[in-house]
Amino acid sequence: MFKILSVNPGSTSTKFAVYEGERLICLHTKRHTSDELKPYNTLPEQSDFRKDIILQRLKEDGIDLSELSAVVGRGGLVRPLESGVYAVNDKLLYDLKYATTGEHASNLGGIIAHEIAVEIPNCQAFIADPVVVDEMQDVARISGLPFIPRRSQFHALNHKAVGRKYAEAHDTSYEKLNLVIAHLGGGISVAAHRQGKVVDVNQGLDGYGPFSPERAGTLDAGLLVKLCFSGNYTESEVKKMIVGNGGLMAHLGTNEVQTATLMAEEGDEHAKIVLQALAYHVAKEIGAMFTVLKGDVDAVILTGGIAHSQFVVDYILKMISSFAKVVIYPGEDEMEALAMSGLRVLNGEKSKVY
Repeated sequence: MFKILSVNPGSTSTKFAVYEGERLICLHTKRHTSDELKPYNTLPEQSDFRKDIILQRLKEDGIDLSELSAVVGRGGLVRPLESGVYAVNDKLLYDLKYATTGEHASNLGGIIAHEIAVEIPNCQAFIADPVVVDEMQDVARISGLPFIPRRSQFHALNHKAVGRKYAEAHDTSYEKLNLVIAHLGGGISVAAHRQGKVVDVNQGLDGYGPFSPERAGTLDAGLLVKLCFSGNYTESEVKKMIVGNGGLMAHLGTNEVQTATLMAEEGDEHAKIVLQALAYHVAKEIGAMFTVLKGDVDAVILTGGIAHSQFVVDYILKMISSFAKVVIYPGEDEMEALAMSGLRVLNGEKSKVY
């Protein structure tokens, strides 16, 4: 039975887990204080620090590293690529270490996976379905300005995982289905999946689409330009408004849907309508993706942490249930998704070359 280590670095945390086949053996989340991270000037400099934490905890758990067949790291901001599992090679490592297309904590996933696997005989290092997965059809890429095309950056790992999960539950393959999948988390991405390819999706990282607990989503471009050139804000302050302090944070001072729901239930009418607006824009985006698929949709899937919110889910259902079959997979299990990606390769699926 194959043993696989999953590694998912975040800006202030490192999550890691060991699976034996499909069975979870251990799962850990290590939070990092600002003081712990302060000595490191760049994200790649944190790799040894985080790797040592992982190795020490696995030793305490009695995990024999020599039994690992693969280490699968969260994919980072590399160049746009097709969905799949990618072996970590020199080219991929270079782009992750030097942030050639962008710096993000998830870049550390492939770096750490390589650094652990290289010390273990017959152990392979992979990344799987990074946020830059790009399978968009050409017509979806064109915006009103040729030098600002629409980009594909979204929660690809969870999108693909729940698509496969739904397919398995219905005795078919993901590649035979047309799905609209809405990932509802700190960021929100709604995608049209046509027979295994995401042919259109909102740019859920710092772009457009529904606003979320901490992201502003689509904004009035004219007003945004005025804000940028008002002289009142720096570039970094504007970026923080768009990602981090946007959405629920901007309106309600919290990025927790549960907290916002409690506010609404206690009579805060502003909190109520803001939550309704979040759900409204998600439902509207789902309708848009129905159009992309020309109405030929096997199911709409709601996933991510916000899918636990009955308030938000009920509002979405009222808007789309008359024309859509809706399935809900609340939460997200990135650690399992990473491990199962590695398992597919170990069981014979060919990994891709970066």
